[in-house]
Amino acid sequence: MQPTSLTRLIAVGLTGLIHPLCFPHFDLGWLAWVVLVPLHWSLTGLPARKAFRYGWLAGTIAFAGTIPWVITAMNQFGQVPLIISTLLMLLLAIYLGIFVGSYAWGFARMHQGYPSWLWLGAPSLWVALEYLRTYALSGFPWTLLGYSQYQWLPVIQVSDLAGVYGVSFLVVMGNVTITSTLNWIRATQGECLPSFSWRPALAFVVILSTSLAYGQWQINQQAILDQSAKFLSIGLVQANISQDKKWNKTYIDETLKRYTTLSQQTGKNLDLLIWPEAATPFFFEKELAYQKIVLSVLKDSQSPLLFGSPTLRFEPDGNPYLLNSAYMLSPEPILTGRYAKRHLVPFGEYVPLKSMLFFLEKLVVGIGDFKPGQGPLTLPLSPSSDKKNVLLGVPICFEIIFPDLVRQMAKEGANFLVTLTNDAWFGDSSAPYQHFSMAVFRAVENHLAIARVANTGISGFIAPDGRILSETPIFTQQAVTGSIPLRTSTPTIYTQHGDAFSWGCVILTGFFLIACRRQTSPQR
Repeated sequence: MQPTSLTRLIAVGLTGLIHPLCFPHFDLGWLAWVVLVPLHWSLTGLPARKAFRYGWLAGTIAFAGTIPWVITAMNQFGQVPLIISTLLMLLLAIYLGIFVGSYAWGFARMHQGYPSWLWLGAPSLWVALEYLRTYALSGFPWTLLGYSQYQWLPVIQVSDLAGVYGVSFLVVMGNVTITSTLNWIRATQGECLPSFSWRPALAFVVILSTSLAYGQWQINQQAILDQSAKFLSIGLVQANISQDKKWNKTYIDETLKRYTTLSQQTGKNLDLLIWPEAATPFFFEKELAYQKIVLSVLKDSQSPLLFGSPTLRFEPDGNPYLLNSAYMLSPEPILTGRYAKRHLVPFGEYVPLKSMLFFLEKLVVGIGDFKPGQGPLTLPLSPSSDKKNVLLGVPICFEIIFPDLVRQMAKEGANFLVTLTNDAWFGDSSAPYQHFSMAVFRAVENHLAIARVANTGISGFIAPDGRILSETPIFTQQAVTGSIPLRTSTPTIYTQHGDAFSWGCVILTGFFLIACRRQTSPQR
């Protein structure tokens, strides 16, 4: 018996409601293995075009429940009216829902054309769409399905082969297997007993078991490497400067006093002291009086200092522009390097299609005329003899969610990663937790430890195998010290070859869809 329109809508709504629960800070990651099952069931007997509409609705509900923090960022801190903020969030959810709708469309086509190969075709399609979402319209790979498993260390180790997309593949394969098993159980209630479709179940059990075995082996290997690795002592300063005060000139002295006091609490002679993104609410290179205060911290701590600060530059015609920079200073003090953010936040650091969307520059408070940086992707840690060959990658804020950008830092020779961010924009929402969880995968993909420092939290340390070594509460002042291993081993498969697995899924998806088109008549 086919589902009714009402039961289909209920099933679609169930998938949409389960989706946010799979991610922080609900952290019910096990639900990801069944989140698509209701959607799959709702697609039973539907032509592809109708399947798209049901999938689009499921995706819209899912993302509306996963990214409500967009309203907080725009309304509370961008001073966009609540109704407009809500509408813009819904527009983003509708856009993201298109990817789920496209999955439902492809799922229906494959189910009609090659049902016995759905266990391979559907996960490939999902990964291809996640990969597209990573780059389309500047890219927004937030809460890819694989991120839901950040706490299950054995299963996420395949990321060093296939990136986070490999984990998404496993999760979707699990959903397809469970769906086919439930369909078989449901069919057994009829008069004739159908044969069990063993291929999806066997393939899933073998692939998942192999992945878990590989993951446990990798965890053991990382533990062995740690025994001979050099460790860095690092201090993190989480100053907890509220967003409404951050760029207020009357609070600059108070801000610097807080950073100075917390830096003193981390101790002296560290391998690295770190402040977050845009820690200095002034142009470090230009404002010498405030610059002296920062240099006094260096003199007191006798530790290299990495911190975020805006950089002012000028076009040949004299027009100014900004760079979102991370400065590295040695205790001498000497500027040993500066990294400028490559992947900027649309509508936060620049307005895309500015000639068409000119009104948004006045609508959203805080949009700067930033430009992407250029040059090397890594910074030297220190010119001292024992650290002169140590390089670090510094993905700033939004950049940590882009696997290939961080991979390029690792490929360029980074021995560890430091991510600087200001998550105050998110308010008291799930976003800081979601943002932190995604950094786990960058560590695993490249076998590089991560130090993360955020203005309002979460700050902490992540081991090369994805273990969260420490994390701070949000909206607290914290001075945190810890140690992380330097990696000098052979780069991972993912570091060397990037998204080869994802491209393989794109090719497989194309093959299945072309084959289905030839085998079935066009869907009405």
